[in-house]
Amino acid sequence: MTDHSTTLLADMAEATRLTRAGRLTEATALIQRSLVASGLTPEATPRSEAAAADFAVPRLEAGNEAGHAALIPERLRENIDQMMQGLRTLAPSLKGLVGGGLHAPAPGEAPEDGQFVERSFSNAAGARDYKLFIPSPRSGSRPLVVMLHGCTQSPDDFAAGTRMNRLAEDEGIYVAYPRQSRRANAQKCWNWFEPGDQGREMGEAGIVAGLVRALCAEHPIDRSRIYIAGLSAGGAAAANIARAYPDLFAAVGVHSGLAAGCARDLPSALSAMRVGAPGAPPPGGASGFGAGSVAQGLRVPTIVFHGEGDGTVHPRNAEAVLAQAGIAELTPQRDSGRTEGAGSGHTYTRTRYADEAGQVQVEAWSIQGAGHAWSGGSPEGSYTDPGGPDASRAMVDFFLSHSLPGRQG
Repeated sequence: MTDHSTTLLADMAEATRLTRAGRLTEATALIQRSLVASGLTPEATPRSEAAAADFAVPRLEAGNEAGHAALIPERLRENIDQMMQGLRTLAPSLKGLVGGGLHAPAPGEAPEDGQFVERSFSNAAGARDYKLFIPSPRSGSRPLVVMLHGCTQSPDDFAAGTRMNRLAEDEGIYVAYPRQSRRANAQKCWNWFEPGDQGREMGEAGIVAGLVRALCAEHPIDRSRIYIAGLSAGGAAAANIARAYPDLFAAVGVHSGLAAGCARDLPSALSAMRVGAPGAPPPGGASGFGAGSVAQGLRVPTIVFHGEGDGTVHPRNAEAVLAQAGIAELTPQRDSGRTEGAGSGHTYTRTRYADEAGQVQVEAWSIQGAGHAWSGGSPEGSYTDPGGPDASRAMVDFFLSHSLPGRQG
């Protein structure tokens, strides 16, 4: 096989991955460049910016193959079909060509035997699309983790960056990724700062809680082991939702986020992000601003990750989340370490806060040199820091050590 053919096949494999991820504009551009280089189609002549804008392809959700096909010129589709047929014919001799195999996993793609499916949910509080990771079949009811992405992200992006699906397959965990819409927020941020989205049976909190109940009715979910986590705006929303539904969630993970109810509008949200939130509700007490109230003494086990160099959400917000989790009543035990691996790792401090029975109720990771990114994440997703430590692994381990008393099956 010639070097040019090898490059062409690698380009087509990458274009397939981009298309499955819904990144059609990038996939189309890559295909066209590859066709020009191969001589299968003539090189485009320069055009003005206005004419070039007419060629822009809107982003479509993965799975809408008919919509994808309609946006690709007929001649281009014929060439794609020819190339993909060639890929199938040559597959047996191409092992090891692209990342150890012909098929490079798409962002968020389910591991072998698991499924990653697109769904929609609606209730009286509103509606959202979501993606659901369904682990390979096994006996007994299974845990559920709800993952709330950050601003500008998507379920596929977040799943790829956190690698949560692969952990979930190993542990037999269902994972739901609600999708924030641009209609609700132009930057696809969860509206954690809006009182109407913070409380019980209200707005986005009510939608996520309703989605969880629907999943429990449809799948063998262990109702005592339901958890929620998020990054940035998703982390702040996760804190709101867990505080509003302590009877539904056994634990919460807040990565680079903010305390529940710490803002009531956009100005107070921006202030909290810059310098920390002065109005966070006290642990176990009345809610701050618009957050739902929580009964005295009812704590939601909490794990917090925050980079000390975070310039987007001030690290002081992690202290507010911990205070809200009730660490003043717990006994801390600290240890530190440094991650190893490709590139430079990070020094970190982990503090575990135990109750009188010795059960760790709160866990905090403070990462030196890390910014606003998912710790230990994959570069396949946005806002990730591969330098570690592995936030996904730590959260899963913490979650599985907690369950809601009196809730089974």
